[in-house]
Amino acid sequence: MSTTRAKFVCNSITEQMGSKPGPDGKWEPCVMKSVSLSPVYGNGDPKHENTKFWQATPSGRLELGVINLEAAAMFVPGKEYYLDISEAESS
Repeated sequence: MSTTRAKFVCNSITEQMGSKPGPDGKWEPCVMKSVSLSPVYGNGDPKHENTKFWQATPSGRLELGVINLEAAAMFVPGKEYYLDISEAESS
């Protein structure tokens, strides 16, 4: 199985109300972080890593709604992240 690596930058994080299943199975309100990411930009240096990623993926967007606040804490606007993408088996 092959894997493709992309490099994205976090553009913004906003907070809103979401919902999650509670201990009794009923939905309950919770805080949700909306994380917006886009591919990194090339910087004009053909040897720079971001330029190489930008040449392969010059546009796109990834939006995540995260209710696991510990996981959401890893995202910081302006920081860059690798996204490793591989095919998943259908369930």
